[in-house]
Amino acid sequence: MNKKQAKKLFTKYVNNECSPEEIQLLESFLDSYQDKNKVWSELKIGTEEAFKKNSWSKIEPQINKGQKKKNYPFRSYIKYVAAASVLLLVTLTLFFSKNNSVQFTEPTIVNTTIEPGTDKATLTLEDGSVVALEKGTTFQTQNANSNGEELIYEAGKRNLKEIAYNYLTIPRGAEFFVKLPDGTQVWLNSESQLKYPTTFKEGEARKVELVYGEAYFDVSPSTEHNGSTFKVFNQSQEIEVLGTEFNIKAYRDETSIYTTLVEGKVSVNYENRKQNLIPNQQSNLDINTKNLLIKEVDVYNEISWKEGVFSFERKPLKDIMKVLSRWYDIDVIFMNKPLEDVKFFGVLGRDQNIKEILETIKKFKIIENYEIKEKTVILK
Repeated sequence: MNKKQAKKLFTKYVNNECSPEEIQLLESFLDSYQDKNKVWSELKIGTEEAFKKNSWSKIEPQINKGQKKKNYPFRSYIKYVAAASVLLLVTLTLFFSKNNSVQFTEPTIVNTTIEPGTDKATLTLEDGSVVALEKGTTFQTQNANSNGEELIYEAGKRNLKEIAYNYLTIPRGAEFFVKLPDGTQVWLNSESQLKYPTTFKEGEARKVELVYGEAYFDVSPSTEHNGSTFKVFNQSQEIEVLGTEFNIKAYRDETSIYTTLVEGKVSVNYENRKQNLIPNQQSNLDINTKNLLIKEVDVYNEISWKEGVFSFERKPLKDIMKVLSRWYDIDVIFMNKPLEDVKFFGVLGRDQNIKEILETIKKFKIIENYEIKEKTVILK
């Protein structure tokens, strides 16, 4: 939740229009700032009435004091928010639009071995051979090595006549990190595939392809490569950068490609058109219509997966479960179709087991009950 949304909730609170869940959400938002003790001492003074008498104009300066600058150093921001998120994993805050009473029954769980995702990938080499990369295994070539949790390439010869390409494929229920030969770092999410050269040719643009899935790029600056730009190709678009951090989400079962800029500057090239992005902007390219929309987003919600956290802001439960299905390698069935559209506000840890997450959703009356049968989750 951003400050603008918190202000709206505060206004509702003062007017006695907040639900208990919205009050909890507002309190959690205020709790997330460093100067929270000072904020609470001035806001509440021990009573609810005192809290209501304070105007937003008094709250906002206190928030700004304790708030990390939104104009990053980005890694410091991520480190802080990720730490705050850990505190929320147990006391998950949810905001939803469902007020009917629910009768709870024990869920049915049959023959399940659902585990959170882990570091795992398959590497397809230039000769077509396939290598499994996972914890406990090691792998080494002339300019690459892996400890099973990451794959690191060293800069190789750049005057080669032919460039060899590798494919790194991440299955459902996994993630992986690769450092490319130019020093660019790439985090790959579940159900993703990246095509890249084993070395980049000097004097030419550095090109890779996100065949499908989601990836976070921390690009080695062009100043370290004689001005050579970095390009990411995917289906209907091309991203050109000089040195920056950004996230691309382009799953095969979705009709949009989302590009979110964290730092620096990128241009999205599509249908012989070009659109520049600035930090905190996201482009949404509709694959079918070729229309591209730009909007400002909360970057943390878009890239928190890279830090081991799922952060959802007013996402329909259907979209939430699609994300979880990739990470836990499960199928999800909605027995009650209206549940698909219930809005969800919350933070989840990627290391939580699926039963913990479902129990939390059930506790907050998002669902009445659920079943787990082997690798299938049924929501009721």
